[in-house]
Amino acid sequence: MSAGERVDGPHQGQQLVTGGTALEDAEAALVCTHGRGATARGMLQLAVEVGQDGIATLAPQAARQTWYPNSFLAPVERNEPGRRSGLQAISDAIDEAADAGIPTERVVLIGFSQGACLASEYLARNPRRYGGLAALSGGLIGETLDDEYPGDLEGTPVFLGCSDVDPHIPEERVRETAAVFESMDADVTKRLYEGMGHGINEDELAAVSELVAALTDD
Repeated sequence: MSAGERVDGPHQGQQLVTGGTALEDAEAALVCTHGRGATARGMLQLAVEVGQDGIATLAPQAARQTWYPNSFLAPVERNEPGRRSGLQAISDAIDEAADAGIPTERVVLIGFSQGACLASEYLARNPRRYGGLAALSGGLIGETLDDEYPGDLEGTPVFLGCSDVDPHIPEERVRETAAVFESMDADVTKRLYEGMGHGINEDELAAVSELVAALTDD
């Protein structure tokens, strides 16, 4: 899914969970995508840990708590229509922020695991300046990555954090994802943590907090 193509799939019509500062009063927004088997409401707690006053949180919910059925390393067509529908859910959340007067350059996409893969894919397929991307234990979707992702991220800050032995996310895909975003003129920070499980650590939370804080810096 890219800009201009409307998708109506399994995740459309699901609840958009909100938290933080009310959208109409917010200066910036976090769009948070949950992992497989998890919930949008669970992402609100992560947003509390990295957010601050003046920032709204928008968390789309996946139908049956899963954005797409197979591994993110499967051929793309095996994860449709979930993948495209999930990308549309992110787009709709960004549009809600825009309707409240929050421009894309003040929106940070935050995802964990399957949600991190989806958020990464959204950024690559819809390039422009964003407030940032924090992809925690995730990477770009597909059996192989495209040779070229056209477009310019205009210096968008991107944080990629993952274990070097994550059972779901190969280290090589994290490195490939970082290289793609660098080629699209993102400001990429990649951290691979030795021996960590499939989770989020304090260093990652600190890095995301710093990225979020920059949204409201004058």
